[in-house]
Amino acid sequence: MVLASELKSGSAVRVEGQIYKVLEVDSKAGAAKMGGVVRTRLSNVISGRLWEPHFRPQERLENLELDRRNMEFLFADVDGCTFMDPTSFDQILIPLALVGPAARFLEPGMQLPVEFFADQPISVIFPDVVEARVVDTAPAAHAQQDSTLKEATLENGAVIRVPLFIALGELIRVDVRTLRYVERAKLARK
Repeated sequence: MVLASELKSGSAVRVEGQIYKVLEVDSKAGAAKMGGVVRTRLSNVISGRLWEPHFRPQERLENLELDRRNMEFLFADVDGCTFMDPTSFDQILIPLALVGPAARFLEPGMQLPVEFFADQPISVIFPDVVEARVVDTAPAAHAQQDSTLKEATLENGAVIRVPLFIALGELIRVDVRTLRYVERAKLARK
């Protein structure tokens, strides 16, 4: 059991028989007779639905121990994403709802941590930022303002907004959670 005031992002809890992954936690202290409140943002690991409950700081929740294993992404289809354990070569199918919208950034051979509870996968941990190539955008232009943006289509089909100076074929870095442009990717020196 864990106190609501001790919850951390990334942990897993069971509430009313459902398993949730903690996405965000915000604690507010109370004043005088007013008790504090712990605001959370939870994701149901089976349905993927978001829930934003408030808890009292002293409320006890069932904390779940997760097993984290590095897995290699093999391929995706309409049923989900297939991952392989590189040590045992066991393959598992993880539903797309569990992987989330970041699934479009998966590439064959990519190694990612997968979290399990009772030998069932509950989440795939993506890096915060990934690199992707621009395959369609307006011609590059040099503008006086850095805040001017244009649309660009990435190699995985995602459409994001990028600065005017980004050209066709450039490798850029994208925030996986927000699908926002971060910066140009640095080229490896030979």
